[in-house]
Amino acid sequence: MTIIEIQNLKCRGCASTITKGLQIIKGLTELNINVDESKVSFKAFDEQTVEKVKKKLSKLGYPEVDANNTTLHKAKSFVSCAIGRFNE
Repeated sequence: MTIIEIQNLKCRGCASTITKGLQIIKGLTELNINVDESKVSFKAFDEQTVEKVKKKLSKLGYPEVDANNTTLHKAKSFVSCAIGRFNE
């Protein structure tokens, strides 16, 4: 099981956006978003899949804790949060 601690995760709307964004990645199973701990966990078939997940999270506005959390990331996560709430 791979666990990635991310930034900017605020609510179930964010989790919904992340789930929809990551479900399209092949080789990814058992996806779970823990809003309270700001963690994404999943099983991946290989390291390339893990890297795809990290890149997708960053594109959605949810970079890893150790990554640079730019204003653009924060803005994207705010929009993702709003869209995720709307689509719940």
